[in-house]
Amino acid sequence: MGALKSETARYTIEQMPVQERPRERLMQEGPASLTGAELIAILLGSGTKTVSVIQLAQQLIATFGGIQQLAEASIEELCQVKGIGRAKAIQLHAAFHLSSRLSKQEMPVKYKVEHPIHVYHLVKDEIVEEQREVFLIVLLDVRGRVIGKPVISVGSLTQTLVHPREVFHPAIRQKAASLILVHNHPSGDLTPSPEDCTVTRTLIEVGKMMGIPVHDHVIVSRQGYISLRQTNASLFA
Repeated sequence: MGALKSETARYTIEQMPVQERPRERLMQEGPASLTGAELIAILLGSGTKTVSVIQLAQQLIATFGGIQQLAEASIEELCQVKGIGRAKAIQLHAAFHLSSRLSKQEMPVKYKVEHPIHVYHLVKDEIVEEQREVFLIVLLDVRGRVIGKPVISVGSLTQTLVHPREVFHPAIRQKAASLILVHNHPSGDLTPSPEDCTVTRTLIEVGKMMGIPVHDHVIVSRQGYISLRQTNASLFA
């Protein structure tokens, strides 16, 4: 009876409740919620006829004495573990080495925006020569460093259409702390149009509701740039 109880307790991934399966939990809760064995189980994909993939992952960690030692194991050493064939060993080896390469890469210094001229230098090579209006946003982290500058819309020669949904979706996705609006005037005239001011006012109000403040709206052209915060401070009051 004891052997039978032990055997029935050893279920496969497919027999686990959906909310407990590693892949589903990763999708719903993120990788931080998973143990090392569960993450390795996702890489392995499947166990054997007698051992579930999570049990196989746990055996791997125990065999080598930890995840760090497992990551340093050769393909041949991995293949010596029962249930790990060459294909699974290669998958693990590749994943661990990719992780190692990423950890050794130097993180680029983030560009910090402290003045509208910094915005101008950041975007001028991309949009100053455009013959159509291009509207983009500069996404900033809590320290004012650039984490992205997605293009929101490309309009006709005279106008571009901007909707708050398109502006704030990338800001939310990239966890921006604040943003700066930017667009070009192909005519070269930097004078803000009534539409420029209306769009700015609308997005400032949406930003307040979203908790993602709009710091400025910078208009650029071959002639240089202007900052609506500097020239029309009442918009940002």
